[in-house]
Amino acid sequence: MHVTRVILIVMDSVGCGELPDAAKYGDEGSNTLGNIARLVGGLTLPYLQKYGIGNLTTILGVPPAARPAGGYGKMIEASAGKDTTTGHWEIAGLRIEKPFSTFPDGFPPAILEPFKQKTGRGVLGNKPASGTVILDELADEHMRTGAWIVYTSGDSVFQIAAHEQKIPLEELYRGCAVARTILDDHYVGRVIARPFVGTGKGSWKRTYNRRDFSMVPPEPTVLDAIAARGLPVIGIGKIPDIYADRGVTESIHTEGNADSLEKMLAAMGRVDHGLIFNNLVDFDMLYGHRNDPEGYYKCLQEFDRFLPRLEQALRPGDLVLVTADHGNDPTTPSTDHSREHVPILAFGPTCAAGRDLGVRTTFSDIGATLAEAFDVRPPPHGTSFLEALA
Repeated sequence: MHVTRVILIVMDSVGCGELPDAAKYGDEGSNTLGNIARLVGGLTLPYLQKYGIGNLTTILGVPPAARPAGGYGKMIEASAGKDTTTGHWEIAGLRIEKPFSTFPDGFPPAILEPFKQKTGRGVLGNKPASGTVILDELADEHMRTGAWIVYTSGDSVFQIAAHEQKIPLEELYRGCAVARTILDDHYVGRVIARPFVGTGKGSWKRTYNRRDFSMVPPEPTVLDAIAARGLPVIGIGKIPDIYADRGVTESIHTEGNADSLEKMLAAMGRVDHGLIFNNLVDFDMLYGHRNDPEGYYKCLQEFDRFLPRLEQALRPGDLVLVTADHGNDPTTPSTDHSREHVPILAFGPTCAAGRDLGVRTTFSDIGATLAEAFDVRPPPHGTSFLEALA
């Protein structure tokens, strides 16, 4: 199968059923797609259905396609953990044997004291919390004192919230960079800048000026190999942040799914050969973490309605891969990520229909497939499924 361009889309958190070890993570029974469908009375997703998403798990309203228009399957996360960094790194060929550190009781003085000293500001919060709830609780005090709002979740994240008119964005980003240097020694996956605006309780709103400060991948990924061959690797949304800019030749900032998809189409209009790698953050950020299944469904519908435009933009030699990095079932009491299978839908002008890719044993099968498509050294983990699509 001759491939000149791959469009890799991560539907952030769109899981399709618990993994065999989900109970170890407190995620038994999680099924982001299946449980949303059950709760809202059924989904209507004709284009995702056409490509086989209903063949992966039971989704009320989305029955299996008799012959999906491409390849379809689901993948198991081989790495330890269920966070964004782990999932994306595994997609690119890495395997994380030791899970990133989490802080269910807040961050210890060994982290907070140097952070406060180096940034010159105090800290509020320091506990696991929903990003919207903690603003209602602490934003007024933040506006009075100028102290950072620091919080975490069930994932390996050090999140720093600051009002854009109280602390300028550049100072927030510098504060995150300071935290990143401190947290490398504590094996924390990401520092996340969480800027917000508003004038009082009920009006606080996080903005798309978010930035992620990830650990640097411990070894090269397939993105490095593709870039080293001289091909473009276009990172859209938070992709460049997740890989600490490693292996990304061009970074495109976005403001939500709709903007990400428009900028992806624009990139496709000018990039003839290489990888266009897009993360759709709204599923997770706006709906999964807020336990909003109705909003999540609307977000799925928006993506589904976009797919015909993507189809029209495809050329011979294009391969589209649609997947996810973890689950985030909004129907469970938890607001954290869930340990789930993720979809793999593969289609394009020269991709055969009805190709069952089965249950892949690692997300790194995508990295191996990218390596074969672009004729670069394969990652140490994963098995390519490119031949199965021919």
